[in-house]
Amino acid sequence: MNSPDRSPEFPRALQAPSTQTTGISPALISQVMDASRQSPRGRVAMPFHKSCDDSLQRMLNALQPGSYIPPHRHGSPPKAESIVVLKGAICYVGFSESGVIDTVLFAGSECPFLGIDIDANVYHTFFAIKPDTVLFEAKPGPYDEATDKQFAPWAPAEGSVDSREFLAKLEELTRPSWKAEV
Repeated sequence: MNSPDRSPEFPRALQAPSTQTTGISPALISQVMDASRQSPRGRVAMPFHKSCDDSLQRMLNALQPGSYIPPHRHGSPPKAESIVVLKGAICYVGFSESGVIDTVLFAGSECPFLGIDIDANVYHTFFAIKPDTVLFEAKPGPYDEATDKQFAPWAPAEGSVDSREFLAKLEELTRPSWKAEV
């Protein structure tokens, strides 16, 4: 049986637009949102870069509440990352090396921040606090799946039995704050 994050029936990412210039329209956002609702993972990306070798990786990332992104960092090679919320809202959680929460930020149109910029080597995750959340993400390329993310050794893997409990605990720890923010 396949885990939700490796479903062969549903892609992790949609096809990149074939145009040299792509407008980020409400229709495009709706397309990615609709796909995230159908995804067993509760999220899907749409890259704008045409190749994993491109020097700038940029994409839309649509996610639904309950989608678990394992805490990770971009450290080998070191890569910073920027996230801008186009629709909905997220709770961003940063961690120390040992897994202690050291940063909680809320981003979205009704939140204190519209986006978040993350230095390289920072363990982090984020989760949707509103349905149909859509982000614009950018980070340096090239993309190599084997080295892009270093997953936190103290957090469960996506699709594991413990991942739902871990996400629920993060939501519980941050909920009083995000309820006040959104």
